[in-house]
Amino acid sequence: MKTYTVSDFPELAARIRRPFTRNYYAMYSTVLGGIVTDPALMTLPIDDHMVHRGDGLFETFKCVNGAIYNLEGHLARLAHGEEALFFSLPMSKEQLLDAVVQTVRAGGHRDCAVRLFLSRGPGSFDVNPYDCPDRQVYIVAYSLKPPFMKKHPEGATVATSAIPAKPPLYATIKNCNYLPNMLMRKEAADRNVHFVMSYDTKGHLAEGATENMGVVTHARELLFPHIEGILAGTTMVRVMELAETLVKSGELTRVGFADLPLDSVRSAAELLVVGTTLDVVAVTTYDAKPVGKGRPGPVYEHLGKLLADDIRTNKAMQTPVFEQPRPYSGSEKHTSPKADSNTTRPFITTGAPAHFGVLTAPFTGLPNGSVRSQTTRPSAQSTTRLRPGWSSP
Repeated sequence: MKTYTVSDFPELAARIRRPFTRNYYAMYSTVLGGIVTDPALMTLPIDDHMVHRGDGLFETFKCVNGAIYNLEGHLARLAHGEEALFFSLPMSKEQLLDAVVQTVRAGGHRDCAVRLFLSRGPGSFDVNPYDCPDRQVYIVAYSLKPPFMKKHPEGATVATSAIPAKPPLYATIKNCNYLPNMLMRKEAADRNVHFVMSYDTKGHLAEGATENMGVVTHARELLFPHIEGILAGTTMVRVMELAETLVKSGELTRVGFADLPLDSVRSAAELLVVGTTLDVVAVTTYDAKPVGKGRPGPVYEHLGKLLADDIRTNKAMQTPVFEQPRPYSGSEKHTSPKADSNTTRPFITTGAPAHFGVLTAPFTGLPNGSVRSQTTRPSAQSTTRLRPGWSSP
């Protein structure tokens, strides 16, 4: 068996580049101190505790037509996870926002998904978090799938999962331990359905592998599971906000959270699945039986359009990437070859060969993170926009 050295990297890089890596556009890493655009360089240390212990947090958001949607909502949820797992960012929030924007721009795609990781960092192969001197941030821009209903206008098939729901402590934190989620996604594929939904120990609806599900009752209520036991989906919260307009128009009577036993799910007038990359999905079959009339219903039609319009036109929910770059106070004045002609975001290339596509963003000299000494954890509601009327009566 051959032992490789740094001089063998071109050969190794050729092996790493596979057809599916064409979907990976750019990666920022605090380990590297910059951005790379060659998938062969999109790596992280094997002793990072996020790799071998799942000790990390992540967020997934999307850039649509050159603007990131609801970034503040995702960062608020990340902050909840930081508090719960005793993390702290190795940079300021402003620097993090700048890193996200620059990574997306370096990828050169106006429509893309973005995965942000906050890891405990490298330091050992033990489970002890105090072995890790520095927190690390990784940001990846990659291909974005179209919303679910674009490909499946007939709606989704959903089934009850055999995988139990996560305990609330873990369900409410978007952490990198996704073993139950993986098993649910595998279960859905094996059962030839689009999604499966888990239920808690009391038999109440919880969540899907990466999705939230809501129930439209015959009394025209839009209800989601109680937030204390599930991940506070950013799309779920935004859909609930948008649904308030349907309450005002009389299409709905109430929007809120409630205990949702299996019978209430199976007998719903409509079922909706929501998620960052999915948008709003109409469920037309649940446990092999039709939901409502077996086709997408009126609440789905209204909310699907409201969310699509919000993503496309609501400037307050957008973080521009290409047209209106964020102010930058650094001294570097170089321009990225990936940027549009009207952008002036600073990039400097490293001394690596040009075909590696390395771009270094100016993030040197950042303060190192440290494990917090606090012993209390905030609730999921502390970082989620909840309206008083959303609680169950």
